Amino acid sequence: MSNGALTAPHSSGLPQNPDSFVHLLRWRAEHQSDRLAYTFVPDGRSTEARLTYGQLDRMARRIAAELATVAAPGERALLFYPTGQDFFAAFLGCLYAGIIAIPLYLPRANRKLTRLESVVTDSGARLALVQQSRLEDMRRHLGERADEGGIHLMATDGIADMSSREWGRELPAPADVAYLQYTSGSTSVPKGVMVTHGNLVYNCAYMAETYGMSADSVSVTWLPHFHDMGLIDGLFSPLFSGFPVVVMSPTQFAQRPLIWLDAISRHRATHTTAPNFGYDLCVRKIKPEQRDELDLSCWEVACSGAEPVRAETLDQFTEYFAPCGFRRETFMPAYGLAEATLMVTGGDKGVLPIVRHVDGPELERGRVAMVAPGEPKARSVVGCGHTRMQTEVAIVDPATSRRCPPDGVGEIWVGGPTLPAGYWERPAETEETFRAYTEDGGGPFMRTGDLGFVSEGDLFIAGRLKDLIIIRGGNYYPQDIEWVAEKAS
Repeated sequence: MSNGALTAPHSSGLPQNPDSFVHLLRWRAEHQSDRLAYTFVPDGRSTEARLTYGQLDRMARRIAAELATVAAPGERALLFYPTGQDFFAAFLGCLYAGIIAIPLYLPRANRKLTRLESVVTDSGARLALVQQSRLEDMRRHLGERADEGGIHLMATDGIADMSSREWGRELPAPADVAYLQYTSGSTSVPKGVMVTHGNLVYNCAYMAETYGMSADSVSVTWLPHFHDMGLIDGLFSPLFSGFPVVVMSPTQFAQRPLIWLDAISRHRATHTTAPNFGYDLCVRKIKPEQRDELDLSCWEVACSGAEPVRAETLDQFTEYFAPCGFRRETFMPAYGLAEATLMVTGGDKGVLPIVRHVDGPELERGRVAMVAPGEPKARSVVGCGHTRMQTEVAIVDPATSRRCPPDGVGEIWVGGPTLPAGYWERPAETEETFRAYTEDGGGPFMRTGDLGFVSEGDLFIAGRLKDLIIIRGGNYYPQDIEWVAEKAS
């Protein structure tokens, strides 16, 4: 669609081959203007705002028109917002204006800002978007960098209607960078992953096919919006497939995990995603009498990703919440990372999660050997599903670039349209991470740094390459050491 025009919609209500979410939201605003898109309930029950596609489009265009007065397409903008409508409207406003968005967490008082300072320096951002009520706080956090120091602060919720200024610019191309997703930086300086408009659309289409989502679905999310899973799975995926989503605060969930399952029950949600710890927290914190008030029979897909998925968690959550209608086949373990936009593999909807029992000592030596469950040396590992569409996974020996044999553990390499353009302003690291080729000429692949193996088409995660501890030729993974310590305590 080089002319930027939208083609006729599919029968599902999705325009054919949208180049970007600007194309997609403009289409929804034109054809489904009054359809409910987002309900923001930070505390799980009290509704802060409800947005239709038409309202969201108008907010985004208004912000984009204002952004055009202070920044040129291609410039970067830091986004500092709590959970709520103002963040997503500002993010979409950046996409409409051609500004590269950088979603970030709200800085806390009296906390070191080392990571924030690294992101500001690395991105070269000259614009920071905030709420009107947080202008002065952010001015203090940014210190000398604010205003006269080169970063212009703009409150997006205080922008007047477009009576004197209309949004209007070329629609983005798939290869244009949409936003920078900064890595955690827990062990290194944060790096900005350049996610293109095409990457974002492809990954949302990928999730729609994996999860079996449609306009009849309903989701609930508490995942942080500055994280790749919270941003794409929580906010963009519902917009892609055209179904409503209930958005709540991650802080409120951590304090009262009941609000997540209560929202699923009350809104009759079909899809939601959380890391393994979220499901564990529900089992630990929700009392039997609270559980008995829930009806989880509507729940179709409970995706688990972002950290190792434990078989014990699947067992305990299923057993505890079965009385209120939860089914084990609702679980869908998945694997992904920001360097692959988000999702790489996922299971099949309505199919029981796959758990393999492998020989622990053999796994430590880099070889996969199946054993009977219950054996002393058995270790349970959960399958994270398989690839779809044009996404490819290869298990590779990182030292030789050779593909591993079927019973071998190696580094997980990912290929296909889901791969971002690389790291912002880091050509050497981009080449090393995103331009890998196997010995037989396959590629380009992105090197994940994660170790795993494939069994009967499903991907199993063994650990992190950099976290690997080698003792007398044996490979030991931190999560397994933690698990043994927990069981011994």
